[in-house]
Amino acid sequence: MKINQKWRCILHNPYKYIAIEGNIGSGKTSLASRISDDYNAKLILEQFEDNSFLPKFYEDQARYAFPLELSFLAERYQQLKVLLSNQDLFKDFTISDYFINKSLIFSRKTLQSEEYKLYHKLFEIISQMIPQPDLLVYLYSSVERLQANIKKRDRSYEQNIENDYLEGIQQSYFDFIKHQKKLRIIIIDTTDLDFVNKLEDYQKITKAIFQDYSFGVHRIKF
Repeated sequence: MKINQKWRCILHNPYKYIAIEGNIGSGKTSLASRISDDYNAKLILEQFEDNSFLPKFYEDQARYAFPLELSFLAERYQQLKVLLSNQDLFKDFTISDYFINKSLIFSRKTLQSEEYKLYHKLFEIISQMIPQPDLLVYLYSSVERLQANIKKRDRSYEQNIENDYLEGIQQSYFDFIKHQKKLRIIIIDTTDLDFVNKLEDYQKITKAIFQDYSFGVHRIKF
């Protein structure tokens, strides 16, 4: 029997848990959802739209940063703890559109020094109880492309996000990634790709993801 290329890849998928990360507007949810549909994966999506602090944060960051980050951390911990511990016998692997460490990455950018110290202590306690992904995929895109994507999806509370904020988040991700020695990480440059609307671009990314990587950081540009 001839097996098509997509399922040949998945039969050799070495990962049980893949997390997709990226800046605001990078398309991580779209990619995770499509891979879940195409490759029979259990899907974990961050429930950020239900967070009542998020619109308030974009209006007044100084006032609402700490309660926002605490609420996100609690929600992410609860969701991952439940869903990663419950094995689905009918799914081949698990894919999520976020990594628990994004809590630390965003809080480093948004919180004041003393707030961040307290937050970091709480994060260290909580994160030890969550499994690490077998592969972390980071979708890199230029700030200009991120802004175009943000405008296109038209969430009202995101429309005033400034370039400096996105650049700061991007740098926080890079600062985190470069110090990771015990994770498998791939950075995929998606600036010139449209994996939502172009099948060829989507197939390039999935082919890159379903490879057997060693620990450390691997950079991919097409």
